[in-house]
Amino acid sequence: MATNKPKGTEDLIGNDAIMWSYMREAAEEAFTAYGYIPVEIPTFEQADVFVHGLGTSTDVVRKEMFTVLSPDGYAKVSEGRADELKADQRLALRPEGTAGTVRALIEHNLVPQGAAPAKLWYAGSMFRAERPQKGRLREFHQIGVECLGASDPAADAELIVMFVRFIEALGIEQSQVRILINSMGDDACRPAYRDSVAAYIREHSEELCEECRRRADTNPLRAFDCKNDHCHEVMEGAPKISDALCPDCRAHYEAVKRYLDAQHIAYVEDPRLVRGLDYYTRTVFEVQVTDGLGSQNAIGGGGRYDKLVEVTGGKPTPGLGFAAGFERIVLAMQAADAPMPQLVHPDVFVAQTGPEVSLEAFCLVQELRDAGFIVEADRQGRSLKSQFKLADKYNVDAVVVLGPDELAAGQCTVRDMASHEERKVALADVAQDLAAALGLTEGHGDGCGCGCGCHDGECDCDGDCDCGDECTCGHHQH
Repeated sequence: MATNKPKGTEDLIGNDAIMWSYMREAAEEAFTAYGYIPVEIPTFEQADVFVHGLGTSTDVVRKEMFTVLSPDGYAKVSEGRADELKADQRLALRPEGTAGTVRALIEHNLVPQGAAPAKLWYAGSMFRAERPQKGRLREFHQIGVECLGASDPAADAELIVMFVRFIEALGIEQSQVRILINSMGDDACRPAYRDSVAAYIREHSEELCEECRRRADTNPLRAFDCKNDHCHEVMEGAPKISDALCPDCRAHYEAVKRYLDAQHIAYVEDPRLVRGLDYYTRTVFEVQVTDGLGSQNAIGGGGRYDKLVEVTGGKPTPGLGFAAGFERIVLAMQAADAPMPQLVHPDVFVAQTGPEVSLEAFCLVQELRDAGFIVEADRQGRSLKSQFKLADKYNVDAVVVLGPDELAAGQCTVRDMASHEERKVALADVAQDLAAALGLTEGHGDGCGCGCGCHDGECDCDGDCDCGDECTCGHHQH
């Protein structure tokens, strides 16, 4: 029986895997410029990390979180003793990255009293039991950042600017996205606002879906995020948080906008923007593409969560962050006609005419790889004709043929696969010959043998090689 991947998952192979690496590298470069360092958190946590962090009323915790039992926990459930489960026996695959990062911050005391903010970035798989659709999977990949210990509104604006710089590095221009911003207030002003929204929901209960009516008693702000079009229309008439902000929250929000204006970051104020998790306070934002994703057009977002560390068991610590979805960004890049990394085809194929030269051919392959070439060779005992067919499939630029006669003469035959012209080349010179003929970057095959390291890309001669050869490592200027 064939075994297929689970529903809502994808295999990243070839160009897809290269794309993931490419995006991680772009993220690292963009975030490092802002002082962020990498963090790797576990793929699963104690379920309570997400229950307490995200909120029991969120859809993520109620409907979408994959819960995993430890072996001891499974035994207890099987025996009808589920009420005896301990915290470390009920686990969950991470549905997002913030709660786990905050847990790590607390456990490792990353922001001691008086310390600079902890700036962390991560990339990895997240898991939610959602209905699979375009750009939305059950196992999906996120790149995210968390800044713990900064309360200044400049940090909020900087977070948005950094997101913009990141997607610009991927070829998505500001003109191709829409940035929505809002303030969700704090403990001083949000409770009264929640009550007013709850009252509005009850007043219009007959017009709203069952889920929105339920939310009036649990988390009324979630009704703004309902996917039912009619509910969305009804909630347009609900009270606006912008009219209910306390003076401190309003001042914070206005400062964030001034910083964004100073950096010429275009944004749209959306008083209905609430994001999907309970931990947000004050600034929230969402980045949407204007083309290519249909109604599910968000590629990332985030905001401030000043109470999360405390709720999770740490000391009061302001925080903020964002996450961007890999699968969504790839679709956005395609829609924006952004450059996409591709598999690199081999430069050279080494063919041999018989088993008597197999050792020498093997060594030649390794020599060319050491010189900087991407090299393939036959490992199935094919005929020379079949080896050339294989070289065509690899789309190589040149084939190097080694046979008994060539070996005896200290030579090989080099065929240019574009022109089909052939030439005899001394084995000692084949790397330099290929580099010149194929117009490859400096450093291919330029080893001089003096040990200076220049020609291997590891220079230790300070630009002047005692052998008299020109340095081609690119690490310094002559």
